[in-house]
Amino acid sequence: MSATADPTAIQTEGPASDQTSVLPVISEDRLRADLYNYLGLMLSGPPDQTLLLQSAALSGDASPLGQSISTLARVAKVSKEKAVISEFNALFIGLGRGELLPYASYYLTGFLNEKPLAALRADMAARGVTRAPNVFEPEDNIASLMEMMGGMIVGRFGRSSDLESQKVFFNKHIAPWAAHFFADLEAAKNSVLYASVGAVGKAFIDVEREAFRMIAGPARTLAATAATHQKGEVR
Repeated sequence: MSATADPTAIQTEGPASDQTSVLPVISEDRLRADLYNYLGLMLSGPPDQTLLLQSAALSGDASPLGQSISTLARVAKVSKEKAVISEFNALFIGLGRGELLPYASYYLTGFLNEKPLAALRADMAARGVTRAPNVFEPEDNIASLMEMMGGMIVGRFGRSSDLESQKVFFNKHIAPWAAHFFADLEAAKNSVLYASVGAVGKAFIDVEREAFRMIAGPARTLAATAATHQKGEVR
């Protein structure tokens, strides 16, 4: 699975752009990064017709994650771009605010721009990562966090991100609330296509959480660990 365009909410700054420190990335981990980036794209704005067609071409296996991907593909096949734009606006923009507020601060404290955002910004600064200048959303929104995880896996931000580093970031900034958000997205009254996106996100976060928990040493890849727990494929 691959996205049609690179996410643009996050960029590197300063010495972190030195690509000499990037670790080799195995194909299974690239698939993980692809799914993070796909979720980031779908949650950063309504998909255009090209992304809808790509979504319709996805396929999955018999695992819960694979089944949710297959369901997403079936819904995408009958989705119209104009209707999806209206759906996205109702969910995330609305008159004053959308049905959902997809921010870590809100899910963890009940308010926006709170300590979870400050902690994320500190970790981003330590990694040489910053919000793109044309983006005004707080960095703790779910789309940017998906993009950050995808970028860390493949070394997009120019620094090596081993599994322990990924695990620390995931457990601190994503695991405490993302599954709850994706469950809310799946159940939201305005969700149609995005109900399937929520189901994919929830299943993927569950797989990632369990895989990180099962890591038993630096030599074992996260993809291999996840495969022992639950096999899911995106083609």
